[in-house]
Order: sequence, then structure tokens, then C-alpha cells
Amino acid sequence: MTRIFDDPATFADDALDGFTAANRRYVARVDGGVVRSTEMDQGQVALVIGGGSGHYPAFAGLVGQGLAAGSACGNMFASPAAGQVYRVAKTAHNGGGVLLSYGNYAGDVLHFDQAQLRLNTEGIETRTVVVTDDIASAPIDQLETRRGIAGDLTVFKVAGAAAEAGLNLDEVERLAQKANYRTRSLGVAFNGCTLPGAEEPLFTVEPGHMSLGLGIHGEPGISDHPMPTASELAKLLVTTLLKDKPDDAGTRVVPIVNGLGTVKYDELFLLYGRIEALLSNGNLEIVEPECGELVTSLDMAGVSLTLLWLDDELETYWSAPADTSAFRKGNVAARAHRDVQQLAAATETAAEKSTTAAASLSAGAVALLEAARSVVMEHERELGRLDAVAGDGDHGIGMRRGVDAAADAAASAAAAGEGVDRVLLAAGVAWAEKAGGTSGALWGSGITAVGHSLGNRETYGTAEAHAAAEAFHAAITGLGKAEAGDKTMVDALLPYVQTFTEGNGNGTALAETLTAAAAAATLAAEQTTELRPRKGRARPLAEKSVGHADPGAVSFALIVEAIARAYPELTNEKEHTHE
Repeated sequence: MTRIFDDPATFADDALDGFTAANRRYVARVDGGVVRSTEMDQGQVALVIGGGSGHYPAFAGLVGQGLAAGSACGNMFASPAAGQVYRVAKTAHNGGGVLLSYGNYAGDVLHFDQAQLRLNTEGIETRTVVVTDDIASAPIDQLETRRGIAGDLTVFKVAGAAAEAGLNLDEVERLAQKANYRTRSLGVAFNGCTLPGAEEPLFTVEPGHMSLGLGIHGEPGISDHPMPTASELAKLLVTTLLKDKPDDAGTRVVPIVNGLGTVKYDELFLLYGRIEALLSNGNLEIVEPECGELVTSLDMAGVSLTLLWLDDELETYWSAPADTSAFRKGNVAARAHRDVQQLAAATETAAEKSTTAAASLSAGAVALLEAARSVVMEHERELGRLDAVAGDGDHGIGMRRGVDAAADAAASAAAAGEGVDRVLLAAGVAWAEKAGGTSGALWGSGITAVGHSLGNRETYGTAEAHAAAEAFHAAITGLGKAEAGDKTMVDALLPYVQTFTEGNGNGTALAETLTAAAAAATLAAEQTTELRPRKGRARPLAEKSVGHADPGAVSFALIVEAIARAYPELTNEKEHTHE
């Protein structure tokens, strides 16, 4: 358990501040995480990694020459918000584009994807490679759905070395994908980990047993087994991984024995010796292995084995020099330090002066967000009850936190004279950061997309409103990957946009179109009672969900109904007021 802390709620930030203070040679603190404190070549690709805190050396400890240019650092075991990823990447960017890389977890995917959308919209070419090395989390024919665990290191190292060598974004992305495909990991736990301030671990293992196939966020393994000897454990890990090796594996391999928090180095070294003997006896050539704590899980008692199968190209970048606070390889020529705070300030581009039309729409955007806030407040408990049927019951409070933050941020931006585009951008960022979770990422992304779509124009009409609805739809479906029938917010969104499109094509007044589209969304949300969820946390309890409407679809319908009621008041189109 964690014994040294002041406030568990601020533990992650406090630890990151201390880490930065102890490692200024390598990193500098920025809002959202850390970036490399040494100079980079102009035009060098910026590898930005990240995830929840509690995994040191991952992720901040891998920032430095020959590895990552920055790390977005979330709360304990929680994905960094999209705004954090965006700010770290914006500061780390050095003219060569950005490659985002992280373990394949739903929250990380949503928030990093939202940041990628924003970066690309602003002209910073950004790509993503997710790490999927954990063989216990899905069969080999579903490799793309596997989790990322200690194999993070191999992908980050290869991509970081390629970026340091001056390769372009296409090549850095290709090599990261190649390293990911040729990396396999499997872990075991002897006991669970305990979050700061908590009295009990997230899971326990029966004495004399171990849990096979654990995650690194406090998830238990997929099966429990009697505690083996070191030789038996080595054989289990090696033989299981060899059965899962890539088709073009070859005979050269990098073994990485990783301690997850409390297994002592002497034990790790003993286990590594047994593993190396097994691999060598299998006629495999060992290349530059690693043994130690590399991707941990707070105080978890456990170990993992990772195998990276090399070819000549991958070996070049795995063996290349690196110098970070937690990972060093070879000899690195020292680089001068840079003024990161000045660099961060320079990335804040001066806002284009808002047009009269854009400024005049700001008040309307604030009013519509206030209407959304009112209806969410009114139905917060109902949304929570719906979510508790097959989820964790936090949809109501999450929506409330998000819309509160969005409405407040929009009001502040409008009061400062910002146009509708920047008002909605501020609202979207605030929603994502304060709400968290899937709904926070989706709504934050959607509102941000609407702001970018509306832009800073001289005039606005129904065509711009239709384009904004399409932008919201594209952001939600692109980020969440949900389709009709999955029992999600998308089931209400699709008929809303379809009805909106039909109204726009028929030349119907916008107020009337909003009302008709909202009615279509409400009907569709009600019809989700008949569906079984195929996405998200409700999926494992699909049968229990039948007969209850999807909370995400319901909250969307409530908000667009509120907007349809509020819009005529803004435009004095009283004849279209919908009761």
C-alpha cells in the first residue's frame, strides 16, 4: 500500500511534480504531463506517449533523447484527458508531426483520439499506434483488441529511436506498427495493488496461488493457479508466448522480464536466468535483454515476460542509444537544454479577431449550453439509475460535471469577447476534462468539432448549421466507433442527423428542423429498450439491459429537445416554439 502522501486526490500530480524536480536533466513539467527538456532537431517527429499514473517508469520516465518527446500523465490508472494530451503534444511538436502511442485501453483510445482530431484540425499532422502485446486479453486472430502492458517499452523505444534518427512520420509510424506486431507479453500476479489512500487492494490472490494474465490497472488475471517454482513459472511464460509468436518471427529475440512493483530484483534476475536458458535451448538468439521494473502497477506483486522478435531493421532501433531518467542504452551525445516554458508559450497562437457574426453567435451558444445544463440537472438521477442497470451508474453525474464545466467555460470565453468557434472549443475541452470517461470524451469531441465547423465567418445560415450537425456526428462516430444497433448514443444521433439533413434539403426553417430532429432522437432513444448493448461496459450484462433505454441515447435526446425549445427564443421565432 502507499504510505507517503498528503492528499490521495492529488497524489498523481504531486508525484509528477517531484519526479520533474528530481529529473530536470531529462524533463520539464507542462500542463498535462512532461516534455523532453533537451533540444530536438527541427523537423524531428515528436513521439508522445502516456496513460494513467502508477506505472513508473512508464510513462514519464521514458521521456528523453532516443525515446519519447513527451508524456501525457493522467490520474492514478486513469487516462489523461484529451486536453492534457493535446497540450503535451502541442509543446513537444517540433515541425515533423506527432506520433501518439499508448496501451490499448478504451479510455485512452477515446481521449488520445480526441486530441489527435484537434491537432490535425490545427494543421499538426498526427498519427497513432496503440500497443496490443498482452496475449491473455484476446486470441491471436483478434490481436488489434489486445491490451498494452510491458510491450509498451519495445514500441516506444523503436519509434523514439527512429524519430531521433530523423526518419519522417510515415516511417516512424510504420516501424512502431512493426514493433507492436512482433511484440508479445504475458504476466502473473501474486497479489493485487492498492490505490493511494485505499485500505484494500483492487483484487487479492489466494495464498499459495498466482493469477495468470493480469492487466496493469489493477485488473485481476483470467485464471488462478497454484504457485509454481521459478523454473516452472519460466517454462509457463516461455512456452505460452512461443505458441503465440508472429508468423515471421525468425530466431532473434529480445526478452524483457518486468517487475510489476514489489518483486525484488534478485527474484527477477533468478527468473531471467531460467528464461534465458529455455530460449537458448530452443535455438533462439538473445539480443540486448532487459530485466527490471519497466512498466509497473503501483505495489502489485507480479512479473511479466515480453518477447520482441527482431529483424535487422528493428534491431537497429532497439539497439540505438537512449538517455532518459529510467531507461539508458549506449552512449548519447549530450544536447543543450531548452526553455520549455518559452516554447509552450510560443505554441499559443494569437487568436484571430472574431468577426461580428461570430461574436454575435457566442451568446446564443452560451444560452443553448445553459439549456443543456438545466435539462441534465433535472434528469441527473434518472440517467444514473438507467446507467446502473448494466453499467456503473455514473452517467448522470458524469454528464452533470461535463455540462457544468462546458457552460461555465463558454460563458467565460463569451464574456472575453471570443467568437462562437472559440467559445465552443473552450466548452468542448472543459467538458472532456471534467467529465472524464467515455461520455466526456465523446461530448467534448463533438462540441469541439461543432466549433471548428462553424469557424470564424462573416455570415452564418442554415447550411452552416447543417454542417455543424454533420461535424458533431462525424466526431462521435469516428471516435466511439459505434454503429446503429449497438445501443449507444449513436442510436439517437443517427436519426437526429438524418432528419436534420432532410429539413435542410427541403428548405425548412431551422427552428422547425431542430424540433423535428429532436423528436426523431427521442423516439429512437425510447426504442433502445429493445436492443442488447454491443459496446462499452454494459456489453457483459447485455440481457440485463434489455427493457431499459440506453442512458447515452436518452441524455442526447434530452439535450437536443432542450436546444430545440430554447432556439426560437434566441431568434424570436415564437411561432416555432415547441412545448
